[in-house]
Amino acid sequence: MGRLLLMAATIFVAELGDKTQIATLLFAADRNNRPLAVFAAAASALVLGTAVSVGLGTLARNWHDTIPLKLIAGIAFILIGVLAIVENYRGT
Repeated sequence: MGRLLLMAATIFVAELGDKTQIATLLFAADRNNRPLAVFAAAASALVLGTAVSVGLGTLARNWHDTIPLKLIAGIAFILIGVLAIVENYRGT
């Protein structure tokens, strides 16, 4: 149970304030969208995205000993951050 709570808390904190939540907030703020519909769409998208991530993670499990997955994930996050900074200064 402790690992489940740790995973849930980690994912919850990682999701706070990301582009997905901002998009969801904007959809909910639009008077043409019903809040329940926005919630259902956002929840469905999160579940589908999570299913893909779990599936890919399960496949990657086979190579976990030979491929440094945490290193690759860390490098990917750094690259995403650098791209976000570049995008900010380009004005796009």
